[in-house]
Amino acid sequence: MPAKPAPIKKSAKKAAAKEENCTEAAPVEAPAEAAVAESAPAAEAPAPEGPADEAAPTNAPAEAAPAEAAPVEEPPKPPTPPPPAVPTSAPQSLSVDDINDTTVTLKWRSPESIGSGLDGYIVEYCKEGSSEWVAANTEVTTSNRFVISGLTTGDLLNIRVVAVNAGGRSEPVALPQPVPIREIVDRPKIRLPRALRSRHVKHVGEQINLVIPFCGKPKPVISWTKDGQPLDMKKVNIRNSDKDSILFIRKSEREDSGSYEMTVKVDSFEDKATLVIQIVDLPGPPASVKLVDSWGFNAALEWTPPKDNGNTEITGYTIQKADKKTGEWFTVLEHFHRLNATVSDLVMGNVYTFRVFAENKVGRSETAAVTKDAAHIQKTGIVYKPPEYKEHDFSEAPKFTAPLSDRAATVGYNTKLLCAVRGSPKPKIEWLKNQMIIGDDPKYRQINNQGVCSLEIRKPSSFDGGVYTCRAKNALGEATVACRLEVKQVTILDEKERK
Repeated sequence: MPAKPAPIKKSAKKAAAKEENCTEAAPVEAPAEAAVAESAPAAEAPAPEGPADEAAPTNAPAEAAPAEAAPVEEPPKPPTPPPPAVPTSAPQSLSVDDINDTTVTLKWRSPESIGSGLDGYIVEYCKEGSSEWVAANTEVTTSNRFVISGLTTGDLLNIRVVAVNAGGRSEPVALPQPVPIREIVDRPKIRLPRALRSRHVKHVGEQINLVIPFCGKPKPVISWTKDGQPLDMKKVNIRNSDKDSILFIRKSEREDSGSYEMTVKVDSFEDKATLVIQIVDLPGPPASVKLVDSWGFNAALEWTPPKDNGNTEITGYTIQKADKKTGEWFTVLEHFHRLNATVSDLVMGNVYTFRVFAENKVGRSETAAVTKDAAHIQKTGIVYKPPEYKEHDFSEAPKFTAPLSDRAATVGYNTKLLCAVRGSPKPKIEWLKNQMIIGDDPKYRQINNQGVCSLEIRKPSSFDGGVYTCRAKNALGEATVACRLEVKQVTILDEKERK
């Protein structure tokens, strides 16, 4: 009876295929498979057709083949177990998209973290006052929108959504308030005027009166916020009616600038509108301005933007110059956009100072930044050389230009002697009486004023008569003049002598 080699050949082919498909990632398992593949042909070689006793010798070498495969290979390592499944994070932004007397339409956003994947969502609801949550969908839904149907009008339901994957259920996201099951006659809607859809700009001190119409039934609930915070009712006044809401500010200030959000809500439906109000003012002056250089008839200036832009962008700068002789300011450049400028056509020989104003859509800054240094416009091409003069030597010995004259005086009446002298350096004047220096005698008063010398004799007596000399001395010499003074006595005649 012939042997059955077919199964043996099939296993040998599989072993060879494993050896060919073996990758570098499993080098330990390859030698074991190769050893089996090498021993398989010897052990599982097909026997030739013929009697059974003839086939026996053929199988003898096959039995001896395992004894030749002496090396024992390491057993293959068990595969690494997969990581445990991780649930997703909670769905986001759950809200009511539509509602009527029997259905509620929900919408939400996908979870921020998917974890081990996302199979879908389960929507659950619970009646107000009950703790039993009912699944609205029997199978998970992959859509981010779901309609809960078959509800009873008048019920008040709490609703939540859960994400599901191999790791299990995520944390639920629930509506913040219960949803009443009833038909909404008119959904809330804000009809924002076109003029308020962009930025609303007002000047400081102006009045703000914005009327925002809306619709909705039953009567919506109106709420306002500024930059995400409740309004300060001391500064802002809100007046609501059935059809509109009015935002009123009597006298606006820069602090009133911001993003105002109006919310109109009917049950779980709401509509929002955002108003951006900007209160602007005049800008401050440039932070600094300096004179960089001056040459020829030109001066180069640089300045920095103002610290206070008036809550709006700077549109330009105004540059003015002033001559120090007149002090009057003249505009050189207006609505200038850069932070540096060159002022030309300056007058030769003048000295200039400059100042810069900042401008925005409100107007020009009230003050300006003034340069500390002045620009000196030098005269070119003319070099003045003063004439050279020899210094004149004015040194001169004293010389009297007006001498003393003889005089007669009356006893008891002041008299004065006068003369004039010149000399360089200024001569020293001395007075003498009968060749004796008078000195500081209080009876005499000596005066020397611009070369005019005087000697005043106070209430002279008959003994004050004599020769008076004036002497002038300096380093180059001296000079003298003299005169005679006669003091007369007044005599009173008797009546007989008069007759």
